Amino acid sequence: MFGARCLVRALRPCSSAPCPRHKPSARLSVRDALGAQNTKGERVKVQGWIRSVRSQKEVLFLHINDGSSLESLQVVADSSFDSRELAFGSSVEVQGQLVKSPSKKQDVELKAEKIEVVGNCDAKAFPFKYKERHPLEYLRQYPHLRCRTNALGSILRVRSEATNAIHSFFKDCGFVHIHTPIITSNDCEGAGELFQVEPSSKIKVPEKNFFSVPAFLTVSGQLHLEVMSGAFTQVFTFGPTFRAENSQSRRHLAEFYMVEAEISFVESLQDLMQVMEGLFKTATMTVLSNCPEDVELCHKFIAPGQKIRTYAKKQLFNWGVDLHTEHEKYLVKHCGNIPVFVINYPLALKPFYMRDNEDGPQHTVAAVDLLVPGVGELFGGSLREERYHFLEPRLARSGLTEAYQWYLDLRRFGSVPHGGFGMGFERYLQCILGIDNIKDVIPFPRFTHSCIL
Repeated sequence: MFGARCLVRALRPCSSAPCPRHKPSARLSVRDALGAQNTKGERVKVQGWIRSVRSQKEVLFLHINDGSSLESLQVVADSSFDSRELAFGSSVEVQGQLVKSPSKKQDVELKAEKIEVVGNCDAKAFPFKYKERHPLEYLRQYPHLRCRTNALGSILRVRSEATNAIHSFFKDCGFVHIHTPIITSNDCEGAGELFQVEPSSKIKVPEKNFFSVPAFLTVSGQLHLEVMSGAFTQVFTFGPTFRAENSQSRRHLAEFYMVEAEISFVESLQDLMQVMEGLFKTATMTVLSNCPEDVELCHKFIAPGQKIRTYAKKQLFNWGVDLHTEHEKYLVKHCGNIPVFVINYPLALKPFYMRDNEDGPQHTVAAVDLLVPGVGELFGGSLREERYHFLEPRLARSGLTEAYQWYLDLRRFGSVPHGGFGMGFERYLQCILGIDNIKDVIPFPRFTHSCIL
């Protein structure tokens, strides 16, 4: 086995490597170039795609972007560099001196000494045109190209920053990250909207299951996190989940990402709600701090009037029928268009794993949803039923005792009060950016009758 010491030795830089005689141009991202403090003619190399070309009699201006920032880097070159290959969408490598710009529109610019066209782009055939603001519905027709637009670039940078912020929040709070399986034999929601996993027809064995039991794409990592919460007091997962919902609405995807957490020794919804609120606020403040230009673009051109605030918290106690989207949005609007916690739902409306409140005629469970403006339900969580004598009859009434014997075992061997929640990641992005259609906040949307690429 390749031991740790051997690995460290292998990673050490080789001292016998020859040093180059001439220092090559430092490779910079557009973001780093724009933020450079030293602009005294340092030679650098920038690679990216042309966003605009402007040719004058003696000077050529290019704007280069590599996806690292919304703002592009201005390249100034002698007119002798001008050619038909330097067109909108072409990929280039530019070497030159990074200098202070005389223009007030940018702090720095790249004075080109060498421009190499890496890949040509036929601007006339390219579906996106320079200076034309295409609607998101139009961009959806080109899932292989839409990431090159400012709108999708900003959304995807925010998505990346939000992902990092969520991981940082859980790490800072002492959570252990668990990779829950994508293939499972459990249906956590009990809704029956599952994708079944089978081998392709070439290797399928008739009348036999590959896993010996029916297997499905996961709809939630909750039950696996509950297993792990018997050994780690705080766990979370962040990964893809799947629902076979026959819907093309603005709210539904067949594949989407869920942030889920489980916490042991939690005995009140208030404790759970504090973690939910902390995650929402911390991730949002991080995104607003690190991606201000991207968020502003979404609010200005995609969702005018959208504002993000640090919210106060309100509680509503609802009794009766289940809440639908229109009810959720009404509650949020009624409370002043701020996030609202709704707690203690009727037991009959919720899954078997939620803790019985033992509250007489109402008979509720310790469940909580966080409703937010424009989206409705963003978080859903509950205290889990850790008492064997409560859980066993509920499973029996649903005919699930045999399938969930392992779940009962968790209550037999060192059970503790615990609870958890899940947050739809795409819905979170819709909330903070004001994006109306969930298909526009995920790189490659999958929904009924659509699986492009």
